[in-house]
Amino acid sequence: MIEALAMAENPDAPLVPEPTELVADPTRARLRWYVLRSKPHKESVLARYAKGQGHSVFYPTIPYKPVNYRASRIRAYFPGYMFVRADLEGQGVSTFSWMPFSSGLVHVGGEPAPVPDATVRALASRVSEVWAAGGLQAAALHPGERVIIRQGMFEGYEGIFDVKLPGSERVRVLLRMLNNRFVPVEVDVGLVERLP
Repeated sequence: MIEALAMAENPDAPLVPEPTELVADPTRARLRWYVLRSKPHKESVLARYAKGQGHSVFYPTIPYKPVNYRASRIRAYFPGYMFVRADLEGQGVSTFSWMPFSSGLVHVGGEPAPVPDATVRALASRVSEVWAAGGLQAAALHPGERVIIRQGMFEGYEGIFDVKLPGSERVRVLLRMLNNRFVPVEVDVGLVERLP
């Protein structure tokens, strides 16, 4: 129901799983969430196709403010990836490998890697928060404030907030390196947090 309303208003709106799809149900015990990889820039098409084939799909998107006013105002939270709920014993892995615009399921150790229901619920909650806020926000940060990077390659590094980059959800932070020099790096705004 939620997905149908979202798709009717905006075909690029996020496909959010129904609450009943996220609850453990003994009759659906073999259904598990998996990560499905798409061809570049084909996430929304693949999500609609998989949904049309009867699969539960969670394709998290966030609002975006592009420089070009004609560009899409919505982008994938995880570019190139989405979540599908499936019974691989009954359907087989090849079902997802041969879908149009699909690069198949993400494998770990040669096997499709299931994603816990709690993780999908947490992601759905986070995406809802981002939509409620109107996108990833850097407005609360001011130049010169001390910040820390919470995720990614620079996780744990402290620095100084410099500027929000125009037309993107990225910011420039001056990271303090070992020799007390500051090096400018550009990161997603969601990875930066103000230090107390």
